[in-house]
Amino acid sequence: IRSPRETPPMVGEVTATSRHYVDRLFDPDPQKVLQGVIDMKNAVIGNNKQKANLIVLGAVPRLLYLLQQSSSSMELRTECAVVLGSLAMGTENNIKSLVDCHIIPALLQGLLSPDLVFIEACLRCLRTVFISPVTPVQLLYTDPTVIPHLMSLLSNSLRTQEYITQIFSHCLSLFRLIDLCIFTPCDHMTFDTQYSVTLHTSSSVLQVRMQALKCFSVLAYENTQVSMTLVNVLVDGELLTQVFVKMMQRDQPIEMQLTAAKCLTYMCRASAIRTDDSCIVLKTLPCLVRMCSKEHLLEERVEGAETLAYLMEPDVELQRIASTTDHLVAMLADYFKYPSSVSAITDIKRLDHDLKHAHELRQAAFKLYASLGSNDEEIRKKITETENMMDRIVSGLSESSIKVRLAAVRCLHSLSRSVQQLRTSFHDHAVWKPLMKLLQNAPDEVLVMASSTLCNLLLEFSPSKEPILESGVMELLCSLTQSDSPALRVNGIWALMNMAFQADQKVKVEIVRCLGTEQLFRLLSDPDTNVLMKTLGLLRNLLSQRAHIDQVMSSHGKQIMQAVTLILEAEHSIEVKEQTLCILVNIADGNTAKDLIMTNDDMLQKIKYYMGHSNVKLQLAATFCVSNLIWNEEDGSQERQDKLREMGFVDILHKLTQSSEPNLSDRAKTALQQYLA
Repeated sequence: IRSPRETPPMVGEVTATSRHYVDRLFDPDPQKVLQGVIDMKNAVIGNNKQKANLIVLGAVPRLLYLLQQSSSSMELRTECAVVLGSLAMGTENNIKSLVDCHIIPALLQGLLSPDLVFIEACLRCLRTVFISPVTPVQLLYTDPTVIPHLMSLLSNSLRTQEYITQIFSHCLSLFRLIDLCIFTPCDHMTFDTQYSVTLHTSSSVLQVRMQALKCFSVLAYENTQVSMTLVNVLVDGELLTQVFVKMMQRDQPIEMQLTAAKCLTYMCRASAIRTDDSCIVLKTLPCLVRMCSKEHLLEERVEGAETLAYLMEPDVELQRIASTTDHLVAMLADYFKYPSSVSAITDIKRLDHDLKHAHELRQAAFKLYASLGSNDEEIRKKITETENMMDRIVSGLSESSIKVRLAAVRCLHSLSRSVQQLRTSFHDHAVWKPLMKLLQNAPDEVLVMASSTLCNLLLEFSPSKEPILESGVMELLCSLTQSDSPALRVNGIWALMNMAFQADQKVKVEIVRCLGTEQLFRLLSDPDTNVLMKTLGLLRNLLSQRAHIDQVMSSHGKQIMQAVTLILEAEHSIEVKEQTLCILVNIADGNTAKDLIMTNDDMLQKIKYYMGHSNVKLQLAATFCVSNLIWNEEDGSQERQDKLREMGFVDILHKLTQSSEPNLSDRAKTALQQYLA
């Protein structure tokens, strides 16, 4: 670490260091070359000057030479690609120099390697080069074998998908991609013989169509712009969506049916196709349900179920249609029995493969059940009545596979939205016990879903609420409110809010003690609106019942009033301000707590301001507060009425009685009656 008085090295010194890195690339010892490349990689990270020096000193041609030599170890070739990728992430001049050194053909050649890590390193560098505005995009498709080969690499890993789709989105219009990949005459396109035969046979045409289809599915996934473009594409006068529909016909290969269904699913989820469009309701959904049947291979059943879950996740009508299609709910029960002792699989290799991957079926089934039951009460009932379903979920929560545990808790969360299931199936199977166990030391993704489910189990009408409270869950929930993850903070405070609803004073005191007043008020200034809303909800639940209100306000009244003031003065949504005013309504209902409002003229002026606000919800909440303050059956009501009259509240109440909103005018009339009684 450089001391404060030490001056930075001179330019000449940096260049000398850079020359040393380049010289090591020419060492006759391959291990020293490898170490030199690794040291170079560490030296260039975030150092544009070092990158520029290395390029000027001729590092790029040597790195490309090492990358292309079959005698170089795969580790060395990969490290060379990584360093080239770092150099490309410098300035536009760096990119120009790399392109001038013919980096693109060298990296494209590298994609013919069987080593996935090396391929990913080459693709990462290509992505960086091609997304630069100074790179001529035509370099990508001067060789007609490049696009088909890139598409063949799409499904190799998540990284290859990411890099290739970024390259395509910058370099190819969708129309060019359609032209190149699906409808180009096959004698214009060949693969390298290492990967496939030339495209002169029908099977080869099918392969290219499949790769193109996979490419479209990747491009359309969560991409509205691409999906909106695809939906309007005409192919020989026919919409591309209809081409996809034809590809889903039963006489087409299963892989083609599935991938075409994925394309339409992703376009639908991107809002390019309506959920009630016939190509979704009558073609895509039935095709995906069909893929779930036990006649299909394990991976086809998994992909079919997961795609169907994604398709109907936000749409209750699709969920209802799917639940009554081909006995889907019962069909999914077979996913937990696979492969059975009477399995029809005679291929020993296939049986061995399926035994190792059977957990993927359980994961897919849980996902699909979660999607099916996310809205409709009848569907949830049908799911829980499926043979041993609750036992399977409980078992899934403790499986060794993290993905199965996550899918199982998602399914449980979906079913926990049902009041009936919370009161029956959840209570009968004591699902809170494995759920609590799952919450211990779980990764964040599982923790978010498990804590969200716990929020529902802590609702007032849930029989699980009492045993969960007795299990010592409060410490865990309070710790969640301190998480860096907004979702976990929301769930932690949400669960405490549900816990505090109509709770006895002992529970409320314990919540405040465990959470701590500092953390409670820190949450009231949380930048995440959802966290703020749930914290206000917790405070509102803590401030219910007069004895509780007075007790909480006697201990923490000053801080609460300060927090309320800050929120009402800041730029917050209507919903946040309404919830804050509702806290004042509760405080105004206390016996002694209301004095904290009455002795605070600034707060009274704020209430007066919101009575005249343009938003009816805020007017109603503020008027409710005034009504509680002047209620004439309570001690000191006359003094409070007189003070508010002097401040002009009565005149505003008279105006509000003329409101076109019946709830607001009725509440204003009720408040005015306190003056007449």
